[in-house]
Amino acid sequence: MTDRNSLGGPGTPAPRTVRAAVLRRAGEPLGVEDVLLDAPLAGEVLVRIDAAGVCHTDLHYMAGDLSSRLPAVIGHEGTGVVEAVGEGVTLVAAGQRVCLLWRPRCGECRYCVTGAPAMCERAAVQAAYGGLLDGTSRLRLPDGGALHHLMGASCFARYAVVSERAVVAVPDGVPAEVAAVAGCAVITGVGAVLNAVGGCAGASLAVFGAGGVGLSAVMGARLAGAFPVIAVDVVAERLDTAVELGATHVVDASRRDVAAELRRLVPGGLDHAIEAIGRPDVLAIAFDALRPRGQLVPIGLSRPDTALSVPLNQVVQHEKRIVGSLYGSSNPVVDLPRLFALHAAGRLPLDRLVGRTYPLEQINDACDDLGRGAVGRGVVLPWAA
Repeated sequence: MTDRNSLGGPGTPAPRTVRAAVLRRAGEPLGVEDVLLDAPLAGEVLVRIDAAGVCHTDLHYMAGDLSSRLPAVIGHEGTGVVEAVGEGVTLVAAGQRVCLLWRPRCGECRYCVTGAPAMCERAAVQAAYGGLLDGTSRLRLPDGGALHHLMGASCFARYAVVSERAVVAVPDGVPAEVAAVAGCAVITGVGAVLNAVGGCAGASLAVFGAGGVGLSAVMGARLAGAFPVIAVDVVAERLDTAVELGATHVVDASRRDVAAELRRLVPGGLDHAIEAIGRPDVLAIAFDALRPRGQLVPIGLSRPDTALSVPLNQVVQHEKRIVGSLYGSSNPVVDLPRLFALHAAGRLPLDRLVGRTYPLEQINDACDDLGRGAVGRGVVLPWAA
């Protein structure tokens, strides 16, 4: 069905009928169906979605590992063109290309004003209530039933209404597929190196997990001058891609004893380890592989009740550190333009991160491929046939 504007009451902007991927119940496939999308309110924008990346976080919500208000239009890594703006919008204009942020910044809470917008207090409320920054939804089911946003983005759809504080401009020349994955995978992985790890030129760094986020961390480690850069995964093709993107060494965890191989490659222990999977057993291996005063940066998510157990004496006597990083500990309005500029300069080959593309109607195939260990970041093109 062609997206269209429906009839509304006098003086009321008509809701738009939009094709979207809806999660009705955890444990079930997504349903691609027509939903209603209201016009943007004050401080909001309507975005025509050109591309949306498929992330393991989406799979966590689909499986019920993470909870959100359902039914919901999911998808949180996207890009598109602003088609309309609500009252008072000043940060972007109609016709502008933008990248969506699943962690918008209110600009007023203690975290936003101190340079840590990933911790934005209002963004956390938005995520909990399945709405936008004011807690309410612009989505509805055709029968009038409630329909929620996922993390204020809901970009597995042809259109999305988001806060103007949840978008960053995309320069001309950046392909839609690249702009989409930059909004989550890239800024999370590269940001974890640049912002959470910090200066690491000449330091050893291992990345556990070579999916979209892990491969981005590999690119970030290369950019920052780490050496050696070690990628660990169970999929040989992913490890091949990691080498193309900057890994100097790889460990196939399906064939090798990871701990023994890391000791061989870095006898004194790792300076830094990034865990991009969210598995306690992998985190434990990464922590044990650190040298004294080494640092583990977990960036993968899991169930809320997942716990990490580490030897206390290693924390105290060896001064090992565990520093979590959400969204690359980034300030997206500063970091995303920098990442796009590095891509344009050939310093970050983000296009090589993009894997297979899918039309919206094949969204479940994209999710299945990701769960099976697909190489690169799968991207949904909502307008593709």
